[in-house]
Amino acid sequence: MLQHGVEVVVGDDAVSRAAPPTAAEVLHFATCFDLLAANIAKVLTGKPDAIRLALTCLFAEGHLLLEDVPGVGKTTLAKAIAHSLEGSWQRIQFTPDLLPSDVTGVQIFNRATNEFEFHPGGVFANIVIGDEINRASPKTQSALLEVMEERQVTVDSTPYQVPRPFMVLATQNPIEHDGTYNLPEAQIDRFLMRLSIGYPTMEDEMAIIYGDVSPAAQVDNLGAVLGAGDVRRMIALTDRIHIAPTLARYIVQLTSATRFMGELRLGVSPRGTVGLARAARAYAAAANRSFVTADDIKELAPLVLTHRMILTPEAELQGRSSLELLLDLLHRTPVPQERVEGPRHG
Repeated sequence: MLQHGVEVVVGDDAVSRAAPPTAAEVLHFATCFDLLAANIAKVLTGKPDAIRLALTCLFAEGHLLLEDVPGVGKTTLAKAIAHSLEGSWQRIQFTPDLLPSDVTGVQIFNRATNEFEFHPGGVFANIVIGDEINRASPKTQSALLEVMEERQVTVDSTPYQVPRPFMVLATQNPIEHDGTYNLPEAQIDRFLMRLSIGYPTMEDEMAIIYGDVSPAAQVDNLGAVLGAGDVRRMIALTDRIHIAPTLARYIVQLTSATRFMGELRLGVSPRGTVGLARAARAYAAAANRSFVTADDIKELAPLVLTHRMILTPEAELQGRSSLELLLDLLHRTPVPQERVEGPRHG
């Protein structure tokens, strides 16, 4: 049985929801993916891995939390993705005085019609950039909980659908604590990936110095290379990428093991299991493959799982980290040894 794009193994069998993509379809996906990555790379120098991982998150239909020190290009990456797509995008600058209605929208009474009219908030776009998301109050942060999971906003008991594709690209500074509020676990779990960009190399930083225009100006001049319809079709294709039953079981073994770790007070949720499978499918398609490998899962697991692993106070005092625990788990968990390949095409 297959739920939300993930093969649910019953015994030793798994049933595919749809026919696997053809070689031509996967090649088209990989070509479009590379075109989009190359466009973003025009304004984010020397970070091809970060770009590809962010786009993997997009085509896995997930949300991305960019967490890094100031000045390394978090907002540049988020805006570059938005400018590279023909869909709509909105930027929400999260501040302590931001209200939930600024995010979701509000009903306003129209005296001319004697009716209430809904005025959409900032989340009604294909790409929503939440800049410095941890500077808003917990009440305002909670306004994102419904839309990030259900792709809808409920205002005065009336649900309003957001456009698809829909992605929240949020940034936060992990080292600054004054005037910030920690994201609640429920919201952190709604981010498919947490990604750090890192400092550029010396050569890349020199190239930035000698750039003709500032990165901000370059982003504003980026042209769109894919439309919203193209993104929707590419997302649909990732659902058809094959995950062998042994690899589906491998994912479940990893996530379920975190729930019994003594160093953790909260392990990975089933949402994390589904997210890792979806990300692995998109990652495989971007590599021009119609099937997922164990290496895809091991590559993505730290980005998808670690922010969902909440340490106990004792483990924090001992200097442990969720990444350290996950890497140890990956080392201890046997990787499926049988050959993993997609089904044959006719």
